[in-house]
Amino acid sequence: MNGLSTMPTTAEQARHALLLLGRPASPRLLVDVHSALFDGDLSVPALAALRRDPASGLCAALTLDLTPARGLVALADWPVEQRIVTAAAQRADGLTAVIRVAEFVAIRPGAGRAAHRLLRALAEDVPHGPEALDLVAAARVALDAPELVAAIEADEPRRAAAVERARGLSQEQQLYGLPTVPHQRGGE
Repeated sequence: MNGLSTMPTTAEQARHALLLLGRPASPRLLVDVHSALFDGDLSVPALAALRRDPASGLCAALTLDLTPARGLVALADWPVEQRIVTAAAQRADGLTAVIRVAEFVAIRPGAGRAAHRLLRALAEDVPHGPEALDLVAAARVALDAPELVAAIEADEPRRAAAVERARGLSQEQQLYGLPTVPHQRGGE
């Protein structure tokens, strides 16, 4: 036996899940998606070990102040625009991810129980998703909701400004964010 494995590496497994989702995601969601839809042994602790390894191809999602978004992993080759998150963008991205996963499951012949459990879990984040006959349609309706559209539009100037500021950062800062500065007491 030569010790070579045909199993994808942890980084490749995370990449598969992130590409399917198309957005920054929590390590737990990456593990759930990968476990339900792909072969491998992706785990949250394995992902945690990779988060700051430049060779992994993974990096941090960023907040509007360009600090790492807590608990979110992204692909390093995604443009910074795709890695900056706001509450409204995360909501819209989550709904889009539900659509992508549901469509992926629909085209896979013989999707197993794990895939259907994943869809049931994802449906919980879609208004009327658990009882919807068509999860994709329910997610599309939620994505087009006027309040969400307005929130995304309201965030756009701040997101654009953050993207512009990010372009002035070093490559490492663009991938992993600026260090968070603790709140100072007493000063204004």
